[in-house]
Amino acid sequence: EYLYRLSELCENPEFIVGGADRTDICQGALGDCWLLAAIASLTLHKETLARVVPNDQGFDRSYAGIFHFQFWQHNRWLDVVVDDRLPAVRNRLVLLHSASNNEFWSALLEKAYAKLNGSYESLKGGSTLEAMEDFTGGVGETYETKSAPTDLFNIMKKAYDRGSMMGCSIDITSSAESEAQTASGLVKGHAYSITGLEEVNYRGKKVKLIRIRNPWGQVEWNGAWSDESREWNVIDSSEKKRILQNSMDDGEFWMEFEDFKANYDKIEICNLTPDSLTDETKRKWEVNMFEGNWIRGSTAGGCRNFIDTFWTNPQFKLTLLHADDNNDKCSVVIALMQKNRLHATYSYCYCDEDHLGKDFFRYNGSKARSKTYINVREISERFTLPPGNYLLVPTTFQPHDEADFIIRIFSERAAGTMEMGNTVDADLPDPPMPSLPEEETDEEKGLRRMFEKIAGSDQAISAMELQQVLNGVLSRRREIKFDGLSLNTCHSIINLMDVDNSGQLEFQEFKVFWEKMKKWIMLFISYDTDRSGKMSSYELRIALKAAGERLLRGT
Repeated sequence: EYLYRLSELCENPEFIVGGADRTDICQGALGDCWLLAAIASLTLHKETLARVVPNDQGFDRSYAGIFHFQFWQHNRWLDVVVDDRLPAVRNRLVLLHSASNNEFWSALLEKAYAKLNGSYESLKGGSTLEAMEDFTGGVGETYETKSAPTDLFNIMKKAYDRGSMMGCSIDITSSAESEAQTASGLVKGHAYSITGLEEVNYRGKKVKLIRIRNPWGQVEWNGAWSDESREWNVIDSSEKKRILQNSMDDGEFWMEFEDFKANYDKIEICNLTPDSLTDETKRKWEVNMFEGNWIRGSTAGGCRNFIDTFWTNPQFKLTLLHADDNNDKCSVVIALMQKNRLHATYSYCYCDEDHLGKDFFRYNGSKARSKTYINVREISERFTLPPGNYLLVPTTFQPHDEADFIIRIFSERAAGTMEMGNTVDADLPDPPMPSLPEEETDEEKGLRRMFEKIAGSDQAISAMELQQVLNGVLSRRREIKFDGLSLNTCHSIINLMDVDNSGQLEFQEFKVFWEKMKKWIMLFISYDTDRSGKMSSYELRIALKAAGERLLRGT
C-alpha cells in the first residue's frame, strides 16, 4: 500500500463527476461506515455539502495539488487543507472511493476528516451523529427504537421536512457479530443513512415507510417493501414510480416503519440550523445559543449531590411563549457541548425569578433533566413543556472541573433566552456623621484613645501604622486564619477610606473603617461554614449576597 498522487491513479482525474451524490460513497478497508453514513446524508443537502466540500476546486491550470474542506468545531468553521496523495494498491484506492474511478471528492473528504481527527486510524469506530454535527453545525438526538416515543415516525418526518440528517444502526452483542449479515439482508454493527419517509395507501389503509441506504452501495433488505417485493404491485402506479425512482441494487431500500423498529436499534438525528438549509425547506428550527464556562472556585459547582456549590453553576433563562402547532405544549431540543470531555449534563428547573441561590435548589426539584452524566462531546435531550419560564443549569458531575461549553436550544416556535446575572451588589449606607467628643459612647471613646496612641502628634494614621494595628488585632482572632496584612493592602484601605485625600486616615475616617471591619469579621465568621478559618469563593459569594440583603433591609 502506497500513497499515489491522483494523476498517477488515472489519466483524467476529476474532483466531482456529474454532481456529488450518495452513490459516490463506497466503503474501503477502513472501518468508518459511521463516517460514510454521515457523508451519504450530507449529499442530500446540496448547500450544506457545498460548504463542507467547496466545488470551486479541480484540475484546471490553477491546480496546485491541494484541496480544502470545511468542518464545524465548537461553533467555528475550520478550513482543513490536504494534498492529493491517497493510499492505493495496484492503482486502486483502498479506502473510501467513488463508483467512478476518476472521481475523488469523497476520498479527499475522508482524508481531510482524518487530518481533523489526527489520523486515518482515529476513524476506526466513531459516531455518525458527531460527524453529522461536524458537517453542519447541527444539534444531534439519539433514540432507541425499542423505547422510543409513540410518535417517533412523526418526530422523524418533522425532522426530515426540516432538512435534518438521519442515521440508524443495529446493535451487536459481541465483536463476532460486527458487520454480520442477517437473513433479511441487514448488517449488524453497521451505520446506515435514513434518506426518506413516506406514507402510502396500501389495501385501504395508510402504511408508513422509511428509506434507508447502506454505505457499501450494495447488500439490501429483502423483506416487505424491498425493491422487488410484491407490495409495490398493489399501490397506485404513479405513487410507485414517484417513490421508487428507478430503484436498483445501489444499497438503498424501503421498508415498513414497524419492520424498521423491529430490526434496527438506534436512530440518530442531526437537526440543522436555519443557515444550513435552503429556502425550499418546509420548516426551520428557531435557534438560540450561549457560550460559557465552568471556572474552578467560581462557576464549576458540580451536580446536585454538592448542594452547597450546585447553585453557583451558570444559569440561563428560557421563556417558551407559544405552543407548537396543533398542540398545547412546546417542543424544544437542548444540547450541551464541551470542548474537553467531562461527565456533563444539565438540570432544567421551572422558575419565574432572577439568578437562584442555594435554598431554591435545596427545596425544589428539577422539572426535567438530561438522563445521565456521560463522557461524550455533546449531550442533547428533547423536552415537551408547557409555555412558561424555565431555568437551565449546565453542570459537570464533580465540582471544580473546568471546561468551556456551548448550549444550543432548538425550538419549533420562537423562544426568549437570557443569561442570568450573578453579580452581587450591596447597597451600603452612607457613613455616619461624626459625633461630637461630648456625645461619644464609651466604645467610641475607647476607639479614640487607641487612635490617638497609634496616630501620634499628627493625629492621622499612615499605611505603616495601620498595618501595625490591624496585624496586632487580627492575629489574636482564633476564628480567622491570618498571615498578616501587607503594606500594599493597607495603602489600598487608606485609598478607599481617605475622604479628604490626605493620604492618611483621620479619626472619623478610621472610625468608619473600624465599624465596617467589625461587620465584615462577623460576616466572615457566620459564613465560614466549614470553620476552616478561610473563606472559599463559594462561601464568599453567599456572604456577599447576605451582606447586601441585610444592608438593603436596614436602609
